[in-house]
Amino acid sequence: MAGLAPQINIPQLAHLKAIVISAAWHPEICDALVAGAIRGFKAAGISNPTTRTVAGSFELPLAAQLAFDEGFDVAVIVGLVLRGETPHFDYVCQGVTQGVMDVSLTRSKPIGFGVLMCDNLEQATARAGLPGSKEDKGYDSALAALSVINKG
Repeated sequence: MAGLAPQINIPQLAHLKAIVISAAWHPEICDALVAGAIRGFKAAGISNPTTRTVAGSFELPLAAQLAFDEGFDVAVIVGLVLRGETPHFDYVCQGVTQGVMDVSLTRSKPIGFGVLMCDNLEQATARAGLPGSKEDKGYDSALAALSVINKG
């Protein structure tokens, strides 16, 4: 773990239309991240966030853009990219990161970034919000996105 997470006050934003978009790879990890993001949205009074699944992490930026086109106010994207033996990891991670930032900036809408980019499954498990996990990046990502709206 890189350090202590910031304390984010949970705003009450029940009027928002929220979506959690997940990659289909590594369902145990991604399902836990989705559950964490939903908990984060519900803590802010958003009672029924929409969920969607796309093939992989590379598809997440476009899925977020399409969701904003449909009228969603805030999104969280979740996935897991594991380092392998080829440069594929680097290309996917860079593409997802840049793509999500581009969508958020061009649409002026926040996207909580819950895509784990890990060397191994143990690192992912520690961050996924599973029983015994040290962190819940799905929950944290929802609160981070909502904190941007709350300050806007």
